[in-house]
Parts: sequence; C-alpha cells; structure tokens
Amino acid sequence: MRFLSLTFGLLLLFSTTTFAQSVDTIQSPKLDSTVIKEVSHWEKKNIVGFDLNEIAFVNWSAGGNSAISGLVKGTFTRKYENGNLKWLNELIVRYGISKQDGVELRKTDDALQINSTFGYRKDTTSNWFHTAKFNFNTQFTSGYAYPNTSLAISKPFAPAYTFLGIGAEFNNKKKNLQLYISPVTMKNTLVLDDRLANQGAFGVDKAIYDPVTGELIREGKKSRTELGFLFTSNYKTQLFSNINLENKLSLYSDYINNFGNIDVDWQLQLDFIVNKYVRANINTHLIYDDDIKAKEEVDGVQVTLGPKIQLKQMLGVGLIYSF
Repeated sequence: MRFLSLTFGLLLLFSTTTFAQSVDTIQSPKLDSTVIKEVSHWEKKNIVGFDLNEIAFVNWSAGGNSAISGLVKGTFTRKYENGNLKWLNELIVRYGISKQDGVELRKTDDALQINSTFGYRKDTTSNWFHTAKFNFNTQFTSGYAYPNTSLAISKPFAPAYTFLGIGAEFNNKKKNLQLYISPVTMKNTLVLDDRLANQGAFGVDKAIYDPVTGELIREGKKSRTELGFLFTSNYKTQLFSNINLENKLSLYSDYINNFGNIDVDWQLQLDFIVNKYVRANINTHLIYDDDIKAKEEVDGVQVTLGPKIQLKQMLGVGLIYSF
C-alpha cells in the first residue's frame, strides 16, 4: 500500500512539473530582437567636404605666381515623410579662402543657408503638394572689394535674406524634378550694419543728411520688406555613370516695387565622381538683383555703381564624406 501511494505521488509530481514546463514553453517563446523594430519616418543625411586647388612655380621661365585655395562645405538634411505629409529641412554651409604670392589672404566663398519646406498632398499618387517654404541666407565674415580691405561691402546679416511663402510644388522623384510656384511670397532684406544701412546698401532706404551742414537727419533703414511672386526649380540627372548634373533656378518679382523686374539666382553644378570619397566639381553661380549695387575702387575711392550681373565660377577637387 505504501509502495502504491509513493508511486502515485511520484507520477503526480512528474506530471505537474512537465505540464508547467509545457505551459511555460508555450506562453514564453523567445522573440527575435530584430522582429520588434520601430519604424521611423525621419531620414537624415550629412555630407561634408573639402576642396583644394594649388599651383606652384619654381624658376618657371614663363612666369607666374604660386597660389593655393581651399573650400570647406557641408550639407545637412533632415527629411520627414509620412503618407501625404512631407517636411524637408536643409542646412548648407560653405567657406573658402585663397592665398597668392604677394597678395593677402582673400575670401572666395561664404554662405550660410537654411531651407525648410512643408508639403501636403491629397493622395499618395499625386506629385503636387500644397506647400509652405522658408529660406534664410547670409554669410559668416565680411566681404571686400579687393584690394580695398579697409571698408567692408558686406558683413554677417548685412545682408541677410528671408523668404516665406505658400504655393504649390510639383515633385517627381523618378525624374528628379522639383518645381515650386508661389503667388504669395514675402521677401525680407536685413542690413544690420549702420554704415551699410546709411548707404542704402542692398535696397534699404538710405540715410537722409542735411544738404547744407551734412548733419544726419534720419538713419538708414535696416530692413526692407517685399511681397511678390516666386518660382524655383531643381533638376538632377546622371549624364554618365560617374558624372552628375544639378540645376537650380530661382526667379522673384516684387508686386509693389517695380513689378516685372525679376531677381535671378541660378546655380549649375557638375560632379565628377572618382570614388566614394574623391570627386571633382564645376560650379557656376549667376545672380542678378536690381537692389544690389556694384562697387569698384576708383583712384583709391570706393564708388557705388548700378546693378550688374554677378557671376562666380569654381573648379574644385577634393574629399567628401557622407554619414
């Protein structure tokens, strides 16, 4: 009898333990950590680069001056996409200098840009977005009409430009084409420097002086606000397997002041890709703004002239790193 009781007890204990283990196995399976992963709608991209150009002469019979120039640049992008919503933010920085024998250090490029575009479309099949766009442009250091380095013709926030508007954007990813049309865009020009503001630089109202005594009656305004029409386009294409082309165009016309006069900002860039880290590029930048007056050095005196087409062309070879 004791033997039967002991046997029954052992069987009951074994059955209970086995059942508990079976239940535990069923209820607590091991989950692969890669299965549970939060989906993010944010995409980030950072690109930094350094271009270097150098030419040196030693006993060169044809003559020439040794020179070296460098350009540091960076583009930092944060993009949010979720269904019919899109929000793109960009920070673009560039700064370049050059040094030539017998000539002081000079600036070749200087830019600080912030771009933000928020768009909404009715359905995911449409390429058209209802869009609000904000742009900010200025520079890091003072600019000069060389060789005169005693009087700056531009400074940080003198000028600075902001664009804020609403409109429609066509975005075709397959063709790498973006078109933006805004019938209502506010452009604000800041000149946060007393001397440049008093001169009426970059289109702000200049100071008023007494014609007899030359005494300052009213200081120049440090801002100018315009309301107008803005059109921008951005097109990218691959010309060959290692050559990319990017074309950016911006056209703006003010409704209030001289409507029909168009401010032009056009950039064209060719990238020649050597490998993942090394590439060469050719960049041209054309600007025409009726409010920006050219300045030249005449007999040691800085003279303000009328508006002119501004053109900058750069050729660089350097390193690039994306992360």
